[in-house]
Amino acid sequence: MEISSKYNPAEVEDKWYSYWMEHKLFRSKPDEREPYTIVIPPPNVTGILHMGHMLNNTIQDILIRRARMEGKNACWVPGTDHASIATEAKVVAKLAAEGIKKSDLTREEFLSHAWEWTHKHGGMILEQLKKLGASCDWDRTCFTMDEKRSESVINVFVDLYNKGLVYRGVRMVNWDPQALTALSDEEVVHKEVNGKLYYLRYKIEGEETYAVVATTRPETIMGDTAMCIHPDNPKTAHLKGKKVIVPLIGRVIPVIEDEYVDMEFGTGCLKVTPAHDVNDYVLGEKYNLPSIDIFNDNGTLNENGAMYAGKDRFEVRKLIEKDLENAGLIEKTEPYTNKVGFSERTNVAIEPKLSMQWFLKMEDIAKPALDAVENDTIKFHPVKYKNTYRHWMENIKDWCISRQLWWGHQIPAYYLPKGGVVVAVTKEEAYQKALQTVDYPLTIDDLRQDEDCLDTWFSSWLWPISVFDGINQPDNPDISYYYPTNDLVTGPDIIFFWVARMIMAGYEYRQSLCFSNVYFTGIVRDIQGRKMSKQLGNSPDPIELMARHGADGVRMGMLLASSAGNDLLFDESLCEQGRNFNNKIWNAFRLVKGWEVNDTNEQPETAKIAINWFGNVLSKTIVELDDLFSKYRLSEALMMVYKLFWDEFSSWYLELVKPAYRQPIDRATYQATLAFFDSLLRLLHPFMPFITEELWQALNERKPGESITIAQQPKANRVDEKLIADFEITKQIIAGIRTIRLQKNIPNKDELTLQVIGNHDSRFDTAVAKMANLSSIENLSEKPAVTIGFLVGTTEFIVPMSDKMDVEAELKKMKAEREYYAGFLQSVMKKLGNERFVQNAKPEIVENERKKQADAESKIALLEESIKALEQ
Repeated sequence: MEISSKYNPAEVEDKWYSYWMEHKLFRSKPDEREPYTIVIPPPNVTGILHMGHMLNNTIQDILIRRARMEGKNACWVPGTDHASIATEAKVVAKLAAEGIKKSDLTREEFLSHAWEWTHKHGGMILEQLKKLGASCDWDRTCFTMDEKRSESVINVFVDLYNKGLVYRGVRMVNWDPQALTALSDEEVVHKEVNGKLYYLRYKIEGEETYAVVATTRPETIMGDTAMCIHPDNPKTAHLKGKKVIVPLIGRVIPVIEDEYVDMEFGTGCLKVTPAHDVNDYVLGEKYNLPSIDIFNDNGTLNENGAMYAGKDRFEVRKLIEKDLENAGLIEKTEPYTNKVGFSERTNVAIEPKLSMQWFLKMEDIAKPALDAVENDTIKFHPVKYKNTYRHWMENIKDWCISRQLWWGHQIPAYYLPKGGVVVAVTKEEAYQKALQTVDYPLTIDDLRQDEDCLDTWFSSWLWPISVFDGINQPDNPDISYYYPTNDLVTGPDIIFFWVARMIMAGYEYRQSLCFSNVYFTGIVRDIQGRKMSKQLGNSPDPIELMARHGADGVRMGMLLASSAGNDLLFDESLCEQGRNFNNKIWNAFRLVKGWEVNDTNEQPETAKIAINWFGNVLSKTIVELDDLFSKYRLSEALMMVYKLFWDEFSSWYLELVKPAYRQPIDRATYQATLAFFDSLLRLLHPFMPFITEELWQALNERKPGESITIAQQPKANRVDEKLIADFEITKQIIAGIRTIRLQKNIPNKDELTLQVIGNHDSRFDTAVAKMANLSSIENLSEKPAVTIGFLVGTTEFIVPMSDKMDVEAELKKMKAEREYYAGFLQSVMKKLGNERFVQNAKPEIVENERKKQADAESKIALLEESIKALEQ
């Protein structure tokens, strides 16, 4: 196989992805092997690849490829989410651009447009993931609104309703006035907003005095049904048992007492608006207060808004301030910063609103899911997210699962003409149920299905089960083999939306965990630490990035900056580093494959040393990699393989075994080098799948269908730690000689002599001689006159310099160096002479200072010897 002079990622990537697909190397079916399963966090069906997807899916691909190479039956299930709010908003916008209003369409007409949009734009992101190298079993691709997943969702709703866990009721919900739907608490983002605190005067009935209330929302006073004070607050005691008049509209409301009121905030008087504040709603329930809804669904005021009816809530805020001022009913205003809830999807301020919705009781189904994480049956990486999870689960509220949308799974609840509701999988089943409960004539057409659809997360919480059709067919071969899945890779921002709920669904429907480990990625930020977004324009296009640096370069660049749970400060230079590493691997391969082999050549001693040493280093790295993977420290694992290839293999091993210029290499060394290269490619493959496949195929003759993707990860042999440690000393000796060459401008082609005073292991002398270009290595008992040297441990190494040295310049330099070390030693001795430091510092810190002392003293002694020798 011809290897081109330069690595061309585009050519290589397309070729090998097609090869993997053609030979179905990612396909998985149940067999006798140990399964390893990951389900993809399904991206929005109409979405496109962004940097968060790149990070998340790179990590998943690393885990799945490594498992496949460990001989496991690796199954990575891909799929997309129908994303009710986001997709419906896009379809509504598209129709509006064509002059069509959603309200002018029937549900069926609107859904035909939504499906057309989904078929046109859907799945694009999955095609983009192939560019990244994602090794999913594409034959298993699922969609949260495909037939099996839809059937699963409806079956679960009906089952939970029959168990008494799903109920319908009027509750305070988060209302999105733009999307015109309820939202769960997790879909609300709280942001700090600079506004005003308005001090409003409420006239006390029968008196000429006023009670003053501080509020950030004067537009809601039309919904006030009480004023509340703290029973123990002396400042407001005069209001007990009285009534006050709501400004502008003249409604008389009672003053109630409750310890909920914060005596320190504002004036100590609280306006109570049960229809538009969660806490006020609780007070309303407690004191049986009327609830007056003043808002239309779109955020304008309704007929209860009196003279402001039909106007937008924020416009009314400005108008009412002027009107209150003109009426002398504002005491003052002051700047005020408070947290306001915004819709995650539409970014508009949400309205707390009383609404008839469907809810799922969470308390009972949350308990096993909380216990599973608490006792580490399901492990979080990093573990810090256990606290976040625990806090939410211990304070869990019932889940509002209905959405006022058409795109999604329509709720299978059917209303009867004379009141009542029947819940069933199909309208036909609902009709049969209804016939058993009503005592009046009823046709199937008399049943009216609930208009709402289910929250998107109500389908994705079943994902690890539903992708294997485990709801509809709980004993099918796939769910029995692949479930529970192994690892989930996701962002911490959906720990409540998705992770917690999947765990709950697992225990509710499979009575077991749904995955064993959750790896939380960080958020991808720009180099300034800002979250990447279209609005800021700071998010690079992943496809363009891969075109510039290759998929392997981008994968590596992202991973180098990302450890579990920590935000990634993305800089394109990291991808350049990844691309440069690709080039390093490519050039090393071309070097090795360019050697001519001579079968009659004997293997040099240097090569034997190098093979023995590198074989041990490789085995040690494999053991350490296994440990890092077991702890999900993937960035560190990549860095370890990077250093193994760049430093140990390229800078040391290849230099040690490389034949002289235009000379052949012996067969044994060549075969050993190819074997090492093979192992390195297999270690690198999960991180960098494309270049490793290209070079692995070129390493030896391969049959059609052979691939590094299904080659086994290399196994570690017994590690000789002493050999590795001894060779590190050899590397220090070589580095010392190279430093002398650099300092004295001695060309590498000039041979030097090395003299040794002290204990020296001569086993690796041939390696030292080759790497440092030495003519000889001699043992001495006394130091010669004109020399330059260095210490490794307590052994002194000397390079004779009688014909290569400017004695005066060298003396000057040595004396300056001696002065520096004397000053350094003095500072160390000052620390060690301080009794408080020695007694209170950690033992390892004191030991480190003593080591510094010994090193400095050794260097000073060596310099003084050298100075004395030169001065004679």
